[in-house]
Amino acid sequence: MTRKLDRRQFIAATGAVGLAGLAGCTGGGDGGDGGDGGEETTTAAEETTTEGGDGGNGGETRISWHAGGTGGTYFPLSNEFKSVIEGATDLTVQVQSTGASVENVGSLARGDADFALIQNDVAFFAKNGSGIEAFQGNAVENLRGVATLYPETIHIVTLADTGVETPSDLSGKTINTGDLGSGTQVNANQILEALGVTDYDEQNTGFSQASDQLKNGDIDAAFVVGGWPVGAIEELAATEDVRIVPIEGDAREAVKGAAPFYANDEVPAGTYGLENPAPTVSVKAMIATNAEQPDATVQAVSEAIFENVDQLTIKTNFISKESAQEGMSIDLHPGAQAYFG
Repeated sequence: MTRKLDRRQFIAATGAVGLAGLAGCTGGGDGGDGGDGGEETTTAAEETTTEGGDGGNGGETRISWHAGGTGGTYFPLSNEFKSVIEGATDLTVQVQSTGASVENVGSLARGDADFALIQNDVAFFAKNGSGIEAFQGNAVENLRGVATLYPETIHIVTLADTGVETPSDLSGKTINTGDLGSGTQVNANQILEALGVTDYDEQNTGFSQASDQLKNGDIDAAFVVGGWPVGAIEELAATEDVRIVPIEGDAREAVKGAAPFYANDEVPAGTYGLENPAPTVSVKAMIATNAEQPDATVQAVSEAIFENVDQLTIKTNFISKESAQEGMSIDLHPGAQAYFG
């Protein structure tokens, strides 16, 4: 059987996420009732012929790993995970660029992805069918956690000549809040509401396109959520005077009061050419899977990554076996539980 690796866009034109494609995946709480449009929701381990049939320990098995936009941190980090997993197991990993967290949840629920990187707040909302419109009354019952990774720093990016120096300066501006339905857009909408910023024109693209919009003067600011340094912002800073709008003091407390997932964070001085640290907030990146994944596959992936952290080059100050359950917001997959104990 040929596995379909095409990106499934389930984001409605309004900016909300249409979860009709999840119907049939979440019913009954086990995600095993069949997929949207009559498509099968078998996992990659079931769709790929293996000699041993044990989900990655007796023959080659291909797994689909959904990341994020190529200008963020998810995509290059996922490719580093691919390298260590393929080097330590018989698994073959297909990394796919996507719209990130919210889209990735849908892909996991439908079985289009076997593993994905998402934000811990989006995971919580999805599993509990609450918090954001995308998941209201549409709990993703088969979503499971594997490990948390690193802080997802909230960057409000602008340029020196826009006149945007504080969150209140965002009123009346044109703001890119991230891809429609992405975790970035979720965070941006929450934060802007918490800051009392309601009068603005919204644009929606990925990080790389937002960088071009800033450079061309098409927008005044952009939300980027990712572990610093984010590649798209670094590229922008190579030619432009980048500023990170600080979230501090009462503004920071307002944001933290709006949702339990936000924590104090800062972008260090020197990053993106900043002269001083930029206080802000963060959520946390995590690896997620679905309940249909074989325990042996999830255990093998977990072990491969966390026993070979020394082979990674991205976010290595944060990624470790010891911290991999900090901020875990949903139930662990049994395979991950077997490894982390």
